[in-house]
Amino acid sequence: MTTSHMNGHVTEDSDNETKNVELASPEEPQKHREMAVDCPGDLGSRMMPVRRSAQLERIRQQQEDMRRRREEEGKKQELDLTASMRLKKLAQIPPKTGIDNPMFDTEEGVILESPHYAVKILEVEELLASLKHVQHTLVDPQSQEDISLILQLVQNTDFQNAFKIHNAVTVHMNKASPPYPLISNAQELAQEVQCVLKPSHQKDGQELSALLNAPHIQALLLAHDKVAEQEMQPEPVTNEKIYENIGVYGGETVKIVRIEKARDIPLGATVRNEMDSVIISRIVKGGAAEKSGLLHEGDEVLEINGIEIRGKDVNEVFDLLADMHGTLTFVLIPSQQSKPPPAKETVIHVKAHFDYDPSDDPYVPCRELGLSFQKGDILHVISQEDPNWWQAYRDGDEDNQPLAGLIPGKGFQQQREAMKQTIEEDKEPEKSGKLWCAKKNKKKRKKVLYNANKNDDYDNEEILTYEEMSLYHQPANRKRPIVLIGPQNCGQNELRQRLMNNEVDRFAAAVPHTTRSRRENEVAGRDYHFISRQAFETDIAAGKFIEHGEFEKNLYGTSIDSVRQVINSGKICLLNLHTQSLKTLRNSDLKPYIIFIAPPSQERLRALLAKEGKNPKPEELREIIEKTREMEQNNGHYFDTAIVNSDLDKAYQELLRLINKLDTEPQWVPSTWLR
Repeated sequence: MTTSHMNGHVTEDSDNETKNVELASPEEPQKHREMAVDCPGDLGSRMMPVRRSAQLERIRQQQEDMRRRREEEGKKQELDLTASMRLKKLAQIPPKTGIDNPMFDTEEGVILESPHYAVKILEVEELLASLKHVQHTLVDPQSQEDISLILQLVQNTDFQNAFKIHNAVTVHMNKASPPYPLISNAQELAQEVQCVLKPSHQKDGQELSALLNAPHIQALLLAHDKVAEQEMQPEPVTNEKIYENIGVYGGETVKIVRIEKARDIPLGATVRNEMDSVIISRIVKGGAAEKSGLLHEGDEVLEINGIEIRGKDVNEVFDLLADMHGTLTFVLIPSQQSKPPPAKETVIHVKAHFDYDPSDDPYVPCRELGLSFQKGDILHVISQEDPNWWQAYRDGDEDNQPLAGLIPGKGFQQQREAMKQTIEEDKEPEKSGKLWCAKKNKKKRKKVLYNANKNDDYDNEEILTYEEMSLYHQPANRKRPIVLIGPQNCGQNELRQRLMNNEVDRFAAAVPHTTRSRRENEVAGRDYHFISRQAFETDIAAGKFIEHGEFEKNLYGTSIDSVRQVINSGKICLLNLHTQSLKTLRNSDLKPYIIFIAPPSQERLRALLAKEGKNPKPEELREIIEKTREMEQNNGHYFDTAIVNSDLDKAYQELLRLINKLDTEPQWVPSTWLR
């Protein structure tokens, strides 16, 4: 997680009031509200650990003595450091010294000094000599017998091997600790030294460069960095220090919480400032805080790993926790707000009907936790505890993204879209030109369209936000009807006809109804269903037709029952419909799969139509492109997928692939279809 900013910066209130953001005009700078307290990767500043111990103090004292000795001897560094700022800074740090390894001491009877005591290492021969000396000083038979038994034991090969193991363990246990590492990026520093030495023609420089580039030196530096990285981690705060510090908070009730946080899992919490206090503002699903269940919204953070937090800005808290992992010890004042125990939330799956980019949203509480998505994306909502800001994952991101993201709640999104439309309507009289008139007329047409059928889910909510979805796998004997929709001259009729011609036993069209008289060679039930005008109008009133119209005083239409007859026969019904028919079809029990056939670019469309012997005018091409945008804007929430028909053969293969996938993979459909 990274810090959250409003309009790219963080400001503080001069009167120390709560740092929070209310809805404001775009001209006014927005103030920061919440901040994520840690971040993955390299974001944030790395804290140098504070490590205090008697051993470290002793090592530092040795290093200080060595530094003074070297200064008195007048040793000077010969390497030119001006070519690298990092080397120059490193040279300013007092040089460190190692500790002799007693394993390489050739003297017998080595004395190993530890910070606490000294140990004498004895050999087996010395032990035998001591026992024989004691044997000569003892005269009673029992003592002589005891010494003889001990001598036999010491001379035994197994005992001598065990004695050697004892000596080796003693050497290891009392060996002085190595010095504290200076850096954990020796490999990177070696590469920088090589860059400095590369232009050098001196023999020593070339030799050093070759040495640093040797495989065994590279492996040594890698091992050094791994060990140094572990050694440079802060020591855990002891209970004594925590309990000692608690006294400074007077009579306030505090609690101590320990959370284990892996390096690759964020803490998953945001904080805000309330005067001098740092308050936990939000617990994000998927983080270490949520999994532990020990941190709660409204808790005040007093300390983290012994570092006082009260009085710090949220930016300072972020810098402090940016790279912390392992055991985190929090001292908290529990929230005074009494909340009912959280109910077990069920995951709901929704289809987004609008685009969202948190970087352009001035109202998102924590911008870097915002989840971007596009119209048509499936979102898995795992928490609606905050009605204004849900927590969700994009479909397919659950395994790659540890933390849930924030998306606008349905009610909140509807409110601000309604506000935006109101502002636009208020501005319309002040504007002139065809664009505003076109928008106004389009909006009126949209209202009429959505109010046409009271059974449609969107009639009650003119502003489209989310639609709850469920997975559905079509039965083998009940295929979903395929609807091809698009502007004229985009190829949907050709694609439909090619499917029926190539696979007669698999695809079929619904038999339409008409009120005209049957012509010669026409067969009722095969070419048309011939019914009376009165019966046709009765079926229209009953909502039995998906679409209908009048031509030369005769009614024509496609009924729901006609589509169902094709489905019951085991075939896939292919339909070419107008956009006005999609609501009726979706409200039926047919579960259609709607594919939008979109045109390519204007120039490519001209070339495709020229192949068919057509020569459209430029205004006709522009009208097709504009009609495509209008259909997608007003009816795009009905589409399951889209195909751009830049080549009819490729579009046909893609269409066939999508249809075949319905047999092998479950698809997202509105949850209302399965209830």
